[in-house]
Amino acid sequence: MSNIEEKLWAYIDGTCTPQEHDEIAQQIVQNEQLRLQYEELLRLHQEFGQLEPDEPPMAFTYNVMETIRAETALKPLKAGINAGVIRFISVFFILTIVVLLGIVIANMAGNGSIIHDAPSVHFNIDGTISQLFKGPLMKCFVLFDVVIALLLTDTWLRRRTRAAESA
Repeated sequence: MSNIEEKLWAYIDGTCTPQEHDEIAQQIVQNEQLRLQYEELLRLHQEFGQLEPDEPPMAFTYNVMETIRAETALKPLKAGINAGVIRFISVFFILTIVVLLGIVIANMAGNGSIIHDAPSVHFNIDGTISQLFKGPLMKCFVLFDVVIALLLTDTWLRRRTRAAESA
């Protein structure tokens, strides 16, 4: 589209400034070729004004809404739980329980417990427990718990911020 054609369309639509309007009107009067182009664009503009816009069928809105509803129903909930996280937590607690049961059974074996034929294992309970809480294993465990707590707190705060922004 040429520059003059854009100016003519602005003149026809009434979107030009009053100064441009006067200039274009004067050019139309003076220039025969410009006047013919203006009349052609004016007829085209009037034909566009007489056209009736196409209307969608009656069921269009209903079909669109049903499609959206079906797509929404197929999507999983955003609050879905990752199966890997559940497995990790399960394995962690199962291992913790197994280790604790092993310690309990080992301490019961030497004290006339249910297991009669088990070899007698004697632990210095006071020293073992104090070493357990001071050792590197416990420090790693506490560090792991602190990191998990920070991650969960961060996730919770981000959800709260998003909820506040969307409200």
